[in-house]
Amino acid sequence: MKRLLLSLSALAIASAAPLAAQAAPWQSVNQRQANLDRRIDQGVRSGQITRPEAQRLRGEFRSLNRLEVQYRRSGGGLSMQERRDLDLRFDRLSQPIYVQKHDRQDRDRHDRDGRHDGRHG
Repeated sequence: MKRLLLSLSALAIASAAPLAAQAAPWQSVNQRQANLDRRIDQGVRSGQITRPEAQRLRGEFRSLNRLEVQYRRSGGGLSMQERRDLDLRFDRLSQPIYVQKHDRQDRDRHDRDGRHDGRHG
């Protein structure tokens, strides 16, 4: 049941993300990156995101940063198509950050390797 609810909430977020992106004011690539990085950091500090989750999210974040650098080097800046691609990828990364922050996992329940320590059932 929990997985079904989580899946349904992720689906709702995925379908609402394009609408939210259209309604939100335009942000530069640097602003979007800073916002995503801040959300991951806040999730870790609050305990909403576990270390393994943060490592995975930060890995995806670094991949996006590398792609941006590659785009900027290839043509002297970002084309509209490259900007749209980055925006789409930022939206896709935003979704799992939201899900991980709201999945009710508690980092205190996991040891340093991300395994469940068994203290909370």
